[in-house]
Amino acid sequence: MPRTVLEEARLHPAIREFVAGHHAATVQQVREAVERHAVVVVGMAQNPFVKKARRALDAAGVAHHDIDFGSYFSEWRRRNALKMWTGWPTMPMVFVKGTLIGGAQDLARLIASGELKRLLG
Repeated sequence: MPRTVLEEARLHPAIREFVAGHHAATVQQVREAVERHAVVVVGMAQNPFVKKARRALDAAGVAHHDIDFGSYFSEWRRRNALKMWTGWPTMPMVFVKGTLIGGAQDLARLIASGELKRLLG
């Protein structure tokens, strides 16, 4: 099932550039990290699910690159841009070999099933 995204033609021409560039540097930072590292955890301070994901990777002996954008009280616009880019609504966002695999619970399932090790090859 394809992800529904508002067609560019449905954006008024006056706002298209703004939408396209909304926190583009934040998105680019994550894109570059995902290209350079096998596992990337994008999160935020104080979020227990981000901590769970990182602890699970540590326990599994999997190296990971971590990026945090603010806390519950700051940088929500940057996180929102990432949510719009990925379509993933929560933190953390865990990327494995360039693919968004979901959040902490999704990661735990991949570790438990052995799928994470297979993905990392």
